[in-house]
Amino acid sequence: MRKINAALFITLDGVVEAPGGETTLPEAARNWSRPFTNDEVEGVIVAAMANSDAMLLGRKSYQDFAAFWPNVPEDDPFGSFMNNQTKYVVSTTLDKAEWKNSHLIKGNVSEELNRLKRQPGKDITTVGSGTLVRSLLKANLVDELQLMLCPVVLGVGQRLFDGADFMKSMKVLEVRTFSSGMIYLRLQPEKQV
Repeated sequence: MRKINAALFITLDGVVEAPGGETTLPEAARNWSRPFTNDEVEGVIVAAMANSDAMLLGRKSYQDFAAFWPNVPEDDPFGSFMNNQTKYVVSTTLDKAEWKNSHLIKGNVSEELNRLKRQPGKDITTVGSGTLVRSLLKANLVDELQLMLCPVVLGVGQRLFDGADFMKSMKVLEVRTFSSGMIYLRLQPEKQV
């Protein structure tokens, strides 16, 4: 059975999405994960990509990615992956998803994701999409949480557990520290009713 893995960059204060559009923030705050990304980190990301054959995105992440990745040359390995990967978009407001290989999920999200998990294939990875990840965790749909913890405090931005109204215990599967200072955490959320 396929797994749903949620992969996120996160700060020490829990921010997964900085308000990058705010011009009042310094450049470093808008690109907070970049100083901690190196070849080691990219190697883990590439290995995770190889274990996945579909992405699961929330509306905002989908729209941000769809505006950027189709403009990246096909010979770019990340661009090729992002553009050619099957994408499932959870949205109640979008009418269509036009980016290559994109499919909308508008109905019963839990039912549809459980159906996708039963299909043959590799894992399904949620990239970014903090609001979606939070709702999937609450619904016991995340099989693995993969956090790239950046040793920085932003103080602003969307935090992974902003507004969470549930408790979730996690089993630690792996902890790896990179020379850049970033820490990789693989966690298995406990299923709770």
